[in-house]
Amino acid sequence: MRRARREELGLTAREYAQLARLATPARIQAFVNAIPANHEPQGETVHSVRGVLRHRVAHCIEGAFVAACALWIRGEPPLLMHLDCARHDNPHVLALYRRGRHWGAVSKSNGAWLRFREPVYRSLRELAMSYFHEFFDARGRKTLRGYSCAFDLSRCDPASWVTSQAPCWAVHDRLAQLRHYPLVSAAQARTLSRRDAWERRSAKLVQFPRTSM
Repeated sequence: MRRARREELGLTAREYAQLARLATPARIQAFVNAIPANHEPQGETVHSVRGVLRHRVAHCIEGAFVAACALWIRGEPPLLMHLDCARHDNPHVLALYRRGRHWGAVSKSNGAWLRFREPVYRSLRELAMSYFHEFFDARGRKTLRGYSCAFDLSRCDPASWVTSQAPCWAVHDRLAQLRHYPLVSAAQARTLSRRDAWERRSAKLVQFPRTSM
């Protein structure tokens, strides 16, 4: 895939330059990590790439938009994957990249465990499973249930996720409505063990506490 040009993305020269200097997935991850967590104090948001750069906050799908855009600028396809979960928990979104036949991911998370993945996974299922043990709720229940196919954001108008001033719900909904592939059966889900108390306490360590916003 050719590199996305600034004019077709609709970004300003400054916005484009911020992303163009991120030469590797690891640097993209570091950039996304440094953006404060979006705790959505005014209600749910789905900021575009421009919205994240202007507001300087992001949660998972917003960080994934930024990462996918940066990868596209580097000449890699802007791919996302949606991780589905039990109904009482929140899903997660990854930006995907490949090195040869192997998959990796850039991921925005306020905690440590649902972040970057090196390109060592032979399939999307294998990549998704690398998040399984760490994907749990406040009571320690493991909640990851399925994953989507790779969704190419170049199929969407950049105005709907790169420069939109309005929340990007249409793209959010397209991701959520993709075909998902199960990671565990219903019977397996009923017998999953919980994370222990020490693991649950360690999960409370976050980069950007809510009280600091």
